[in-house]
Amino acid sequence: MTLPTELETQRLRLRRPAAADAEAVFSRYASDPDATRYLAWTRHLALDDTRAYLERADREWETSGAGPYLAFDRGGLLVGSTGVHLDPEAPYRAATGYVLACDAWGRGFATELACAMAELALGLPRIARIYALCHTDHLASAHVLEKAGFVREGVMRRYLVFPNLGDPEPSDVLLYATVR
Repeated sequence: MTLPTELETQRLRLRRPAAADAEAVFSRYASDPDATRYLAWTRHLALDDTRAYLERADREWETSGAGPYLAFDRGGLLVGSTGVHLDPEAPYRAATGYVLACDAWGRGFATELACAMAELALGLPRIARIYALCHTDHLASAHVLEKAGFVREGVMRRYLVFPNLGDPEPSDVLLYATVR
């Protein structure tokens, strides 16, 4: 099973990342402390961090047939990233998430991406569930997931470290999911 490497939403063009995207990813969101604040991966401090991420993304696509997408507006500007991550331990389940460049916030792109990933994943015969996690303080992300049709299933206590918050201890997260 392989997901399409390119797709379009109402306002965005999504495609599998390539090594040539490193500078754009780094400068648009991966190195931005505000954009990465509530992410489970460490903000990129050097372009080599972004190159390493793109290599991991390429391996994920090669091994699972799915992975991250970069999202571009109709003018070709990189606005963020999303993806479908298949769970090798539970082939009926997938995860998603999103990150946007700060100048793309408040324009409905995150909701559009979450809806697109849910539709894409649940369109696969073997996927019955797609879920997303967000920090309990990240109310904007919780609102996005609810607008995208994800249902809050609960709080996972002390579940995930958010390295960009400066606390090495695991934080509580909200668990959202939608099912077929």
